[in-house]
Amino acid sequence: MPSDASALTTALSLILGFDPALMEIVALSLRVSLVAVLLASLIGLPLGAALALWRFPGRGALVVALNALMGLPPVVAGLCVYLLLSRAGPLGELGLLFTPGAMVVAQVILVLPIIAALARQQVEELHQEYHEQLTSLGLSRQRMIPTLLWDARLGLVTVILAGFGRASAEVGAVMIVGGNIDGVTRVMTTAIVLETSKGNLALALGLGIVLLGLVALVNAGAYMVGEAARRRLG
Repeated sequence: MPSDASALTTALSLILGFDPALMEIVALSLRVSLVAVLLASLIGLPLGAALALWRFPGRGALVVALNALMGLPPVVAGLCVYLLLSRAGPLGELGLLFTPGAMVVAQVILVLPIIAALARQQVEELHQEYHEQLTSLGLSRQRMIPTLLWDARLGLVTVILAGFGRASAEVGAVMIVGGNIDGVTRVMTTAIVLETSKGNLALALGLGIVLLGLVALVNAGAYMVGEAARRRLG
């Protein structure tokens, strides 16, 4: 087994040399996570805004459930998707199990509550602040949704980045529904687990460095958006 220093040197050479195997895994990871976050945002943003604006019986319980699902264990989400997509499951005929599509579904389930719950908080705060102006303009609640989402766009970018961070760093759910198949469903997190168990520390370290870099970029983006929002309000 190579030493830690040797493994790190090899890992850096894999990254700087754009190793095909490493790049294939990174590309699939980004594709799956970006599609999942896009779908979760298209559903979660209007859902969160609707929960912020409408009052109906059971709304409180729904908000509590949504907040609780923000901490949904990934393995539980993966198990639920597996049961849905397995041959004996209700959606087994789609043939999505052990494909990138199944991984997208699992990540959407994990990311959607985060985006919807945080969007609800931001839209509700804005609605309380601008309620009188919006009402005086004669806007219905349906027409308020795009207006408030647009006004909260900087904060919602941070929400979406948080969702991407959750999706890209997830391992349990995608391992269960994707199967970690080489060249098909092997993403960064599952590959790190596999390569470490095999003793291939160079590739595992290379993927780990790339993953840390992505997390750092996401956090830097969230910080910059937050600073822009504060300067705007100031």
